[in-house]
Amino acid sequence: MVNQRVNEIFEGFIKHTKQLLEETQVTHEEYHEFVGWLDRLGRTGEIPLFMDVFFETHVLHSIYDENPGTEPSLLGPYHIKDTPMLEKPHVLTQRPDEKGEILTFSGTVKAVDGKPLANTLVDMWQADADGEYSHFAENIPDYNLRGRFYTDENGYFEVKTIIPAPYKIPTAGPTGEFLNWMDQHAYRPAHLHLQFEQDGYENLITQVFFEGDQWLETDVAEGVRPSLVTKLEDNADGSGKKASLDFEMRTRDWRANINNEALQTSN
Repeated sequence: MVNQRVNEIFEGFIKHTKQLLEETQVTHEEYHEFVGWLDRLGRTGEIPLFMDVFFETHVLHSIYDENPGTEPSLLGPYHIKDTPMLEKPHVLTQRPDEKGEILTFSGTVKAVDGKPLANTLVDMWQADADGEYSHFAENIPDYNLRGRFYTDENGYFEVKTIIPAPYKIPTAGPTGEFLNWMDQHAYRPAHLHLQFEQDGYENLITQVFFEGDQWLETDVAEGVRPSLVTKLEDNADGSGKKASLDFEMRTRDWRANINNEALQTSN
């Protein structure tokens, strides 16, 4: 049985690829070089990395630009399911001697209509002060700087962690080769990853960035949104920094509602 959605997307892909080949006059030799590079991309397991860097952000822009709610950002390749549940006061799982400056991060989760979303599940993960993620780098304990917790009755949460470092994406394989061809650096600005889950609402996957980061304007993955940039400030008691950002979640049927409103307006 034909999958109409797959068929529609594939036909569009073939149409625009043919147009690109005609416009750029790709040679047979260039075509075979591309096939070889694509084969290496798959064999090294870098397809998810390449897609994260060059395509995911454009998918998100096409869906969410100019629509209500917090802008999503990349899930990225470093997410781990079923990380530890944290009790109050929330502190991301970390080593006793964790390097880095203490960060207290807080926020409020609401619906786009302003309703506070109590008991929203927050899944948070980040790089450490060396720009590395647990489960993906050696000598880092499992679940380090990862954890899940719930918002309170007002949709508010607060969690203690450390300020993450900017980092380079892997460059030893075909993705790095491609970046060299494009004369593009491989750095991502420092960021926090957050995923919000609430019954009746679309899961929100996003990132939080910090003012003053040197890579904000040139993030290799183009994942930065101005609305997701916050400011690091000194804690009143001198214990490191604090930052905050509020989040708005969309109902699961938000796209159908917007389409209906547009249809009514046009009529």
